[in-house]
Amino acid sequence: MSRACFATVLALMVAVVFAAGRAHAQADFDRPGGDYQRIAAPSGDPAACALLCERDRRCRAWSFIYPREGDGTDDVACWLKNTVPPRVKAPNTVSGVRGAGVVERRTDDKETSTDRFGGDYRSFGMATDASGEACRAACEGDSKCRAWTYARPGYASRGARCFLKSTITPPRRKPGLISGVVR
Repeated sequence: MSRACFATVLALMVAVVFAAGRAHAQADFDRPGGDYQRIAAPSGDPAACALLCERDRRCRAWSFIYPREGDGTDDVACWLKNTVPPRVKAPNTVSGVRGAGVVERRTDDKETSTDRFGGDYRSFGMATDASGEACRAACEGDSKCRAWTYARPGYASRGARCFLKSTITPPRRKPGLISGVVR
């Protein structure tokens, strides 16, 4: 293979990698504007919103809004857009462009869209917290707690709820929940 051909192939591979990196949906971002349809999303899963966009030829982008307690938006909503508006920071929202998969953040201390089912010894209602930090802090402040799950409003009860767990159970995908393990 000639150097020119190799350089061209390498440049194309780099472009594909960078394009793929931008092609994921983004948690805590909205794309305001360009809305042509609002769809109730009873499954409460941003991946369902992305799929609706994929199946509609007019759709170029989408925004999924988790329910928010106290502001009149108790229903989960999927907004389909006929343009690709710029993204803006917005808690409780996941947005993406057509063709983008939903990849929510997973860090060492938080597991987005994850439940750690079972092991509960205490649960309590709490103020809405898009990050789940207050629930994590409650677990860290309790010597019995080994893991926690924060449920956004509308997913385990009408309001936000924190579940403290005395055992570490396997994680499983569950939209609307954020979990973590205390080491």
